[in-house]
Formats: sequence, C-alpha cells, structure tokens
Amino acid sequence: MITAVDHVQLAAPPGSEDRLRTYYAGVLGMTEIPKPPVLAARGGCWFQAGIVQLRLGIEKDFTPAKKAHPGLRVTGVEAYAARLEAAGASVVWDGDLPGHKRFYSYDPVGNRLEFLEPTG
Repeated sequence: MITAVDHVQLAAPPGSEDRLRTYYAGVLGMTEIPKPPVLAARGGCWFQAGIVQLRLGIEKDFTPAKKAHPGLRVTGVEAYAARLEAAGASVVWDGDLPGHKRFYSYDPVGNRLEFLEPTG
C-alpha cells in the first residue's frame, strides 16, 4: 500500500545548482539536505521543508514542463506570494480551485510550482 509521497523530483539544466540553492533555500526558505555521495556526483541538489522534499536532478537536454508541477501547501499564502515577488519571481493567482487560495510561480530554470492554502 502507498502510504505517502516520499519526494518530488524536478529536472534542471547542468550548472544551475547555485541558482537553485538561492531560490529554494533563500527565497522559499527550504533547507538543503545532503545527497548520498554516489548521487551527489551526478549534480543537482535536494531540499526539504517539514516532511516535504523536492529533489532537483540534472538533465542534459533539460526542458521545463509546461503543465506538470508540484503543489506546495503553505500558510499565509498572500505573504508567501509577496515574498516571492520581492525576490523577483512572477506570481500568477488562480481562483479556480474551490476552498483554496493559490498561485503559480516558476523557479529560476522554469519549473512551474503551485502554492496553495485552504480557505475554510
């Protein structure tokens, strides 16, 4: 039986690790977690906030997905959006999910991210 999502992996282009660290740790406030040495040799970086893990793996012919994305639940979604905007990230609000406030944004390599908070 599946009991939980262990992690979500997103792709990134070679040489993008510093930009990813600045965004995921600095802007989103996640903590970088060490990769096992055999996997660290492949590049990329892993991040965690609470039980949520996002892993960024290097893909030689990287193209960001246009629709696929992780949905990240946050508290204080409006303040979180302001935080991203202050860091220069785009924020696109979407009111189409009943019972939630949510917006979309993109990481520095073009991965789409959804941030949402239940309203009731």
